[in-house]
Amino acid sequence: MRRARRAAWLVLLTLCAAQAQVGAAFELRELAPGVFMHSGRQEETSRDNLGDIANLALVVGTRCAAVIDSGGSAAVGRAFVAAVRRTTPLPVCVLVNTHAHPDHVLGNAAFVEAWPGLRIVGHARLPAALAARGPAYLHALQRDLGALADGSRIVAPTETVERETVVDLGGRRLALRAWATAHTDCDLTVHDDASGTLFTGDLLFVERIPALDGSLPGWLAALAELRALKPRHVLPGHGPADPGWPAELDKEADYLNLLAREVDAAIAAGRGLGETLDASAPPSRWKLAEHYHRRNITAAFAELEWAR
Repeated sequence: MRRARRAAWLVLLTLCAAQAQVGAAFELRELAPGVFMHSGRQEETSRDNLGDIANLALVVGTRCAAVIDSGGSAAVGRAFVAAVRRTTPLPVCVLVNTHAHPDHVLGNAAFVEAWPGLRIVGHARLPAALAARGPAYLHALQRDLGALADGSRIVAPTETVERETVVDLGGRRLALRAWATAHTDCDLTVHDDASGTLFTGDLLFVERIPALDGSLPGWLAALAELRALKPRHVLPGHGPADPGWPAELDKEADYLNLLAREVDAAIAAGRGLGETLDASAPPSRWKLAEHYHRRNITAAFAELEWAR
């Protein structure tokens, strides 16, 4: 019994220490007047980062504030909530999820607990994506974090966007756009008209290799549309804010086009997926390429093979 108590205390102390570490390291910096951002680590989810691997944002109006994505666990969400309260006395009235991936949505519960009744807005296909994949995301988080994943849960949107909508924060309007299948099948971008800030979600990766989970041609089409925009500030889903625009967008498009050519050539030559994977080396310029390049080939092969 004494040994069990000691083990429980050790787990609790570990949990508190890890959460305190994430909380202390969680910073919001001002990207533009009234627009604050948090830089996620360019890593995979681990006990060290608790899923704090995506860029997150806070936009403050005169009436209330909005957050864009919530982090990769309840612990990250709670750290974000604390940072919001240090930054503004206004309540969060809107939480926007840019897509369904766990590093962007598993902090939702912390915001619901902090501001009950807030609006959670996502793509029209986000509820189905969360319902289908949510249990797997939570299982993976439990595997990676153990007890540090406690409190993390799937919180679905209360409102969805079919094409476009506007969120008014008081003196500040956010334009939300739902995209056709690209990085995922539920990508949503946000544009703050007051500051000219574009929040791309994972339609744009900077430094970290893009991860294909939707449609390769669809993603390239989305990038072509984004390239026509002239934002004053840009926050990608991963990587440094205000990257060279559209230079970083073009780097991502170059990688995706290379992926398409490589897979198309393999299919045309009658090579199978295994042979294609063996022949392809992860591109060295991208972080985490060793984790995602082979996955990207697999996803692209499945899509492009059936398209022939």
